Amino acid sequence: MACSSNWWRAPVYFTVSVLLAFLAISTALRSLPRDNSLPTKTTIAPLLLDASSALRKSGFNIIATLLQITPEIFISSPHSTIFAIPDSSIANASHTSWLLKHLFQYHASPLQLSMKDLLKKHQGSCFPTLFHGKNVALTKVDEKERVVEINHVLVSHPDIFLNGPLTIHGVLGPFTSMDPRYVNQGWDHIQAPICDSNLSLVSEAIDTKNVVEWTHVIRLLSSKGFVSFAIGLNSVLDGILYDKMKLNSVTVFAPPEFSFVASASSLLEKIVRFHILPRKLTYMELASLPANATLSTLAPDHDLEISKAVNITQELMINQVKIVAPNMFESKKFVIHGISQAFKLDELPNTSR
Repeated sequence: MACSSNWWRAPVYFTVSVLLAFLAISTALRSLPRDNSLPTKTTIAPLLLDASSALRKSGFNIIATLLQITPEIFISSPHSTIFAIPDSSIANASHTSWLLKHLFQYHASPLQLSMKDLLKKHQGSCFPTLFHGKNVALTKVDEKERVVEINHVLVSHPDIFLNGPLTIHGVLGPFTSMDPRYVNQGWDHIQAPICDSNLSLVSEAIDTKNVVEWTHVIRLLSSKGFVSFAIGLNSVLDGILYDKMKLNSVTVFAPPEFSFVASASSLLEKIVRFHILPRKLTYMELASLPANATLSTLAPDHDLEISKAVNITQELMINQVKIVAPNMFESKKFVIHGISQAFKLDELPNTSR
């Protein structure tokens, strides 16, 4: 009797879930750029209707509804592959509108990838998504058993829809774990694998709660006027992450003017790395070190040196450059010190003014 009295809850719950999901992303979608080369919602309406129907038959009701209402979030190129997330992974989501938008974009690719295409790829290969160049990786491919896992998530419903430019698969869960509690603290909310230029897996997604919050560092630098250095750091960050992906603390020396942002990428990366230590050292910890002590930086074979100004105050200096804003920003993972000017590399006499 108790079961029959609650029969109405399922459809009501589903309807509310769909509406909440749609309302959550509708605001974010208004900011999406329009591409006149792509088909309009009107021209592909029959295709979307068939795709939504196929999704509903397989139990992916929320994605089916969103695909009809806001196809722009999933389709931004002539060919598209959508990996449909189960209703259970979305209905109770507490993410903000832009987090949901990013989540859905991370589950769509500008490539056309049927199950046959996926099975032909080798394990460890990567392919792009619609979210800011973030990739996903094939972590298991078994052609004999017709099993594919992406970011360790099983493709549970292969080839739900195959028609023209659109391919849709159902997956067992999301490709990334997103905790909105950490977004405001600067951690990267889409935990994607690291892939090289050949789209081969270098490292699986790392729990960003345990590494340096680089996004937060860059935002803080920009907010306090260290814009040119923030731009330089952001432009070489991929290289730093490539070989220092598990770095869990840093000290950043930020110069107010950084004229090297237009330099060749190899030179820029070396100079930016020369301003970062692979461990956290507050001003008091630096001051406690003896004069002429060396500090290893992220630039191989290029160290900094503690120096003390020859005056009554015995001011702390690094490579003869004064720290003008000690402990400007500090967290458990990093500390940023403002310095009076950029450090100069000895073999590059023109790298500082």
